[in-house]
Amino acid sequence: MPASLFDLSDEIAVVIGGTGGLGGAMAHALADAGARVAVVGRSAERGSQRVAAIESQGGKAMFQSADALSPDSLAAARDRITTEWGTPTVLVNAAGGNHPQATLPPGADFCDLPLDAWRHVFDLNLVGGVLLPCQVFGKVMLSAGRGSIVNIASMSGMIPLSRVVAYSAAKAAVINLTQFLAREWATRGIRVNAISPGFFPAEQNRALLYNEDGSLSERGSQIIGHTPMARFGKPEELGGAIVWLASPAASSFVTGQNIVVDGGFSSVTI
Repeated sequence: MPASLFDLSDEIAVVIGGTGGLGGAMAHALADAGARVAVVGRSAERGSQRVAAIESQGGKAMFQSADALSPDSLAAARDRITTEWGTPTVLVNAAGGNHPQATLPPGADFCDLPLDAWRHVFDLNLVGGVLLPCQVFGKVMLSAGRGSIVNIASMSGMIPLSRVVAYSAAKAAVINLTQFLAREWATRGIRVNAISPGFFPAEQNRALLYNEDGSLSERGSQIIGHTPMARFGKPEELGGAIVWLASPAASSFVTGQNIVVDGGFSSVTI
């Protein structure tokens, strides 16, 4: 298979949430494949560190500050990127997260889940995580007549995991919106897909998966026991999927799909 299928040297990629662990790993993978990568997030310090790391490996990157829940902020970042580099051709929506009060502890009553926490999770993962970035960046992609959008969903959007009820529901909505946009924009040069990672240790879930001494928690052990590959994922293992979906040559007939990267977790039913 020719390497040119995965050559992204003509692509301008925007990674919203590129300051985070998984988003950052995908930003690195896109840069390694030749794309110019705009890392978009709220933390200038973390964004600058990400850009420096990419550039130290020979990639080309910039940081743009933006609030994913603000259309005006996203539009300003889009316009700065367009002025400096040109119209973005790849959009990766990797912003997201959970809220402690939207997670039901064992024995808790779903009827007592706070509405504010539920709304926070949906705003973070669906509104700011997909809806607004797709509207803001999708507008210029549609004008250019080409582009690839990759939304980061979750394996829990396919299987409603216990306790993280709001997060699972929001990620299910991300998958649904991905499919809608894929149909809506299929004849206008824009492909829209999702990646659903399984369990990847990160800042926000490390305490759930590990004890303070570094050993697996009860929850972590249950997850490993349910995963055929018997381990958690590594952030860099999302790189192949993101480069493939970003490439207009390698995935030219792929749209509306949810690519699951979970070590087989979702294949186990009992």
